[in-house]
Amino acid sequence: MKLNSICSFVLIASVFVGCNQSKNSESETKDGTRKLVIGSTMLSMQNEFVVNVSDEMEAKAKELGVELITVDAERSALKQVEQVESFIAQGVDAIVMNPCEVEASSPAVKLALDAKIPIINVNSETTAKPTSFVGSDDVESARIAMNYIVKKLGGKGNVIMMHGYMGQAAQIKRDKGAKEILKANPGLKLLAEQSGEWDRAKAMSLTENWVQSYGTKINAVFAQNDEMGLGVVKALEAAGLKNKIIVVSIDAIPDALQAVKKGTLDATVYQNAKQQGSKAIENAVKAAKGEAFEKEVLIPFQLVTKENLSEFLK
Repeated sequence: MKLNSICSFVLIASVFVGCNQSKNSESETKDGTRKLVIGSTMLSMQNEFVVNVSDEMEAKAKELGVELITVDAERSALKQVEQVESFIAQGVDAIVMNPCEVEASSPAVKLALDAKIPIINVNSETTAKPTSFVGSDDVESARIAMNYIVKKLGGKGNVIMMHGYMGQAAQIKRDKGAKEILKANPGLKLLAEQSGEWDRAKAMSLTENWVQSYGTKINAVFAQNDEMGLGVVKALEAAGLKNKIIVVSIDAIPDALQAVKKGTLDATVYQNAKQQGSKAIENAVKAAKGEAFEKEVLIPFQLVTKENLSEFLK
């Protein structure tokens, strides 16, 4: 019986060794060195711009020969913190986070830094300072959008603003930028403002309510992202008001560019998903290897109208 127990133990140990060797071989590069593993938690994979950023991260990770594990936080900061905890437990080499909220996602940054794992925030910010931030100045994006409205309305008229997910950095900063321009142009009145939560269907429903309340009093709508902007356009078209109301949004996703081409969306503000995604992975890899990297990367926004649309269409 004792001999049988020893044999069983040896057999089990051999199986475990075999499993471990198999796992390690999958994580090795062609030259025998271990592949770097990066964990990525994204705000919402139901959002087209976020998906575009994630796709670029995947492409860059493949190019650099690193393994990328991507999870969807589904707009939940609590879930995002738990996902970062899971990455830490897995022993990843670096983490890229597309934060759900400025405050509520901040504990994830501290957890990673306490575990001595570099964490890169992409596209959106947290109060807690990460290892590196890669994104754009959202205040500037709103200034660009609102200045376009000022120009089109001649500095006078009633404007409605549709917010993104409340508490997220982009929503907070785009609100700030828009309010700066409104304050500088007293001829513009903010008729109403509410959150459409970055969602096309919710934006359409919200716009239908605004049409019922204000009708032709509305001169322009600033939607803080294209998904909402396209929902606004659809509702205004159904009400027969699109030709009378200016609509501007942010991101320049493919659907929005086509809407600008058709003339249903007056303008969008281009945010470079490709550069944000690829640079986030580059910084994560450099930080994991102990190499020099940029602490902050700000990629400029650009106004897109029919006049310069050809520069952005693929």
